[in-house]
Amino acid sequence: MNDLTDLYASDPRAQHARQWAQTALGLQHAEFTAASADASFRRYFRLRDSTDAARSWIVMDAPPAHEDVRPFIAVAELMQAAGVHVPQVVARDLENGFLLLSDLGANTYLDIISEHNADALFDDAISALIAWQRASRPGVLPPYDAALLRRELNLFPDWYLKTHLGVQLDVADRAVLDAVFAALIANALQQPQAFVHRDYMPRNLMAAIPNPGVLDFQDAVYGPLAYDPICLFKDAFLSWPAERVDAWLQRYHRMALAASIPAPDWPEFRRDCDWIGLHRHLKVLGIFARINYRDGKPKYLADTPRFVRYVMEIAPQYPQLQPLAALFEKHVLLRAYSA
Repeated sequence: MNDLTDLYASDPRAQHARQWAQTALGLQHAEFTAASADASFRRYFRLRDSTDAARSWIVMDAPPAHEDVRPFIAVAELMQAAGVHVPQVVARDLENGFLLLSDLGANTYLDIISEHNADALFDDAISALIAWQRASRPGVLPPYDAALLRRELNLFPDWYLKTHLGVQLDVADRAVLDAVFAALIANALQQPQAFVHRDYMPRNLMAAIPNPGVLDFQDAVYGPLAYDPICLFKDAFLSWPAERVDAWLQRYHRMALAASIPAPDWPEFRRDCDWIGLHRHLKVLGIFARINYRDGKPKYLADTPRFVRYVMEIAPQYPQLQPLAALFEKHVLLRAYSA
């Protein structure tokens, strides 16, 4: 076994992960490099056979004090059974929070997508999403219930408004926000229910054969049908013109109906996308602020103005949501671009 590189000499968990993975594979010589990190406490390394560069694997490091790898394993099995391309779990060490996974490559959709190839890439992504949703059944994944929906929404006032912008809502403004939250939760619960990846976006889709490879699915739940489609096209890290988003959503809607997925008619489905999308936009504003102030990862704050724009594109269109637009005009718009 090679000596560990200086890069990880002061990182005991990285050393442990590498030693465990090489032992599991029976490799004496391997390259060990950072692959990626995400917004949680998980991180990923690439282990490459030094004698055969075509052989590589991904090592997931999920510290047990903060993360549980068992949901990843369970959802991977569900997705594989549905015909979705996800990493194979080659070896596992539940006690230490290590997984050895097949390597789906280095290029995410976010790395390669452009206005010219987006239609083809999204066609593949829609097909994979349809396969996942067709496998849906209740009682398998945790429900996206009212309690979880409200916990997510409360990230917005707690972390984005209060912690990031320094806004403490008065009683009247809090009542406005609570009424909007109640409307969003009611809409989410009345939508047709399906398996929900919960972060189905270009950063978590790999250009692979078959395409796409799907990552970061461990938080999957059973919930609103429209959640993953709007997540795919109203992304955290890039934005598309409204007419392209509508065209892609219509493409998904046609394919869902053809696959006997119980989507409502187009106007209702488009409304569902707007409303569950708004829920996600508020949640992500809170999460990105929390990641900065709690976890010391500031880079995500740069994308919060995108979600402010998403909110202001949708909220004024619906009478029940217009008070949220007014609240943003009062407390957010000027501060969001200077904070």
